[in-house]
Amino acid sequence: MPLPGHPRLGQAPLLALLLLWLLLLVGPARPISFQLPGKARKCLREEIHRDTLVTGEYEIGAPPGSSTGPSANLKITDSAGHILYAKEDATKGKFAFTTEDYDMFEACFESKLPVGTGRMPDQLVILDMKHGVEAKNYEEIAKVEKLKPLEVELRRLEDLSESIVNDFAYMKKREEEMRDTNESTNTRVLYFSIFSMCCLIGLATWQVFYLRRFFKAKKLIE
Repeated sequence: MPLPGHPRLGQAPLLALLLLWLLLLVGPARPISFQLPGKARKCLREEIHRDTLVTGEYEIGAPPGSSTGPSANLKITDSAGHILYAKEDATKGKFAFTTEDYDMFEACFESKLPVGTGRMPDQLVILDMKHGVEAKNYEEIAKVEKLKPLEVELRRLEDLSESIVNDFAYMKKREEEMRDTNESTNTRVLYFSIFSMCCLIGLATWQVFYLRRFFKAKKLIE
């Protein structure tokens, strides 16, 4: 018989799998790397929730054989065009900001080098952008609050659970908004259909009376 307050034998593997799945979700994210040709502009877009911490680290490598070094501009903006971070002649650095609302954010790299040829390879851009739970420095939190390693992992899992709950709440809100929009559209279509039918019935009735009066005037019918 299982002891009170302890999970049953069949529930232990499920709890272990759940914890493992959560730990995998909070695992380190891999940076994005791509080639930036000369005089080219490449942008990366991502939707991020409101009141979310966003951190990033970038590095632009000089093309092999180039004597001038890397040369590119970095600009991070929201959908309204507000500049959240900008750096000219960027080579390597970090950035951080907190979102004010749910929006689409864009990070654009623009090369200032001349158009590359077979002898001039493109620049290599590496971007490591994190937000939410991934952006938090739990090592610093552990030092400030003097947390044990297990407590740090529990804090990480707690933040991740809260993030998942917020995502589900946002999805539910969007589903409710879409449902309200569909119901409103269906109601308008119904009223418009009824109005169209009334107009057609009225027009048909008027045509019948008009034609009958016309035929009587021509003495074609009594």
